[in-house]
Amino acid sequence: MNTLQPMALAGIRVLDLSRILAGPSATQILGDLGADVVKVERPGEGDDTRKWGPPYQRDEEGVETQESAYYLSANRNKRSIALDLADPKDLEQLHKLLERADVLVENYKVGGLAKYGLAYEQIKDRYPKLVYCSVTGFGQTGPYATRPGYDFLIQGMGGIMSLTGDPDGVPMKVGVGVADVMTGMYATVGILAALRHREQSGTGQQIDISLLDTQISWLVNAGTNYLMDRKVPQRLGNGHPNIVPYQVFTASDAPLILAVGNDSQFRRFCEVAGLDALASDPRFATNVQRIANRKEVCDAIDAGLKKRPREEWLRELEAVGVPCGPVNDLQDVFNDPHVRARGSELRMPCDWAEGGQVSLLASPLKLSATPATYRLPPPRLNEHMDEVLVDWLSN
Repeated sequence: MNTLQPMALAGIRVLDLSRILAGPSATQILGDLGADVVKVERPGEGDDTRKWGPPYQRDEEGVETQESAYYLSANRNKRSIALDLADPKDLEQLHKLLERADVLVENYKVGGLAKYGLAYEQIKDRYPKLVYCSVTGFGQTGPYATRPGYDFLIQGMGGIMSLTGDPDGVPMKVGVGVADVMTGMYATVGILAALRHREQSGTGQQIDISLLDTQISWLVNAGTNYLMDRKVPQRLGNGHPNIVPYQVFTASDAPLILAVGNDSQFRRFCEVAGLDALASDPRFATNVQRIANRKEVCDAIDAGLKKRPREEWLRELEAVGVPCGPVNDLQDVFNDPHVRARGSELRMPCDWAEGGQVSLLASPLKLSATPATYRLPPPRLNEHMDEVLVDWLSN
């Protein structure tokens, strides 16, 4: 861990009043890029996700702590303080910190901070340079604005579940909180844009970002397909609505992904697979025709691939430039030599954790001049109160 590296966001101070995943994932990105992030938590309880386990991190004596893996996933490079906003003294302390803050991130329900006098409209004149990012389920306006938002509900309401799962099965959510995470990504982009605007104008602004808006935005081609012809798409399992063959098939020993992106790749695949009859069949000559005859071509490919083991197929198809790959479980992922070479598993020194370190997912941001840095492990509740008050308020 090299704390002497140049950091893109060095000098930016962030007050993080968010919890769960969307807001914390955004502030973790800002922290990775060098911002000084102070996580403001409820006394005695802290972020809800601290208790979202098992598994829990063990301490230096091997005893489970209150820091779950879920919490650890989104809270490095932050310092924790505990403030009760209903307590006038703690609220006053928060205002002192706001005087020094560049960014506030919060995910209270719409109007939830107003009772503390902390809504954007209540403080924007007092702190005119503050970038105020509000993360909610449904946004600051609209008929659903006051509803609480949860990733699972948003995946259902935002359409992604209608596209995910087997055609004859039930709609299926994505296996991680992707609506939360993508909202955090967009929140980060919005914060960086607002900081740039502040450099030019001298004024801050509010960022209104919601899980539902974000979820709909990353329907991408599926959403645009619908907007073009107004036909409701059906679930295709692992199939692709616009490309065939582009799905999971089964070799003699294990599943593999075949991702044929054009007609020449299809012909090369057929040659390697000994399926020349498919390549010469006019029903499958072009991608448009293969989409029209999806079942027939995919059934023939599946039967052909079952004749040999996966590693043979991957080796021979990769050699001729046909996109393909394995379906890995997480053990496979973190044992993969390329993943190891890219440093995707991060082991951070942590003086309260068993073995003196915690294992986390590294940032994917590889900046040549200002790389992500890993300065602080996820904090324990209220670990840094005295330190933060000295750093932020003593000068």
